[in-house]
Amino acid sequence: MVLEILNPMHYNITSLVPDTMPVATVPVVLLMCFLFLIWNHEETSSIPGPGYCMGIGPLISHARFLWMGVGKACNYYNKTYGEFVRVWISGEETFIISK
Repeated sequence: MVLEILNPMHYNITSLVPDTMPVATVPVVLLMCFLFLIWNHEETSSIPGPGYCMGIGPLISHARFLWMGVGKACNYYNKTYGEFVRVWISGEETFIISK
């Protein structure tokens, strides 16, 4: 009788998880989504340039400067966005002013 009580196969594993677990996860997931949106929100800048887009924009602009070189990358951004452009180099916001 004691061995039967101590046998782990005797218990139903689903009865150990409370029924409120799925109900409690919904507000937690909603809160996490809300915090993620607030964290990634950036006010739009009046200066043209590639978008931030959760950090992908700075990675792309930095990679373009490494790949094309400073001169060609500046010419590309000037053709695309105009004379005054905001880009990211090494994770820092950089302004390119040219005419």
